[in-house]
Amino acid sequence: MNIIASDKAAPNGQGLEERRPEAALDAAWNTLEAAYDLGDDATVQACRRVIDASLNGTAASPSDLHIVQHYFR
Repeated sequence: MNIIASDKAAPNGQGLEERRPEAALDAAWNTLEAAYDLGDDATVQACRRVIDASLNGTAASPSDLHIVQHYFR
């Protein structure tokens, strides 16, 4: 399962969400499923906030993105 290719900033300094907004959404859905299965309520809430922000066209909080990006590490 390939969650995200890299969480490193792009050469121009952009993070994951700025490079490909749907990448954050894809990662959040995958992380949400795993966190729900494990009963990790705090991560489930962070994923939901990232998903909501992506669907509403707003920026997700950096702390929520960090949780999503680093969940499987």
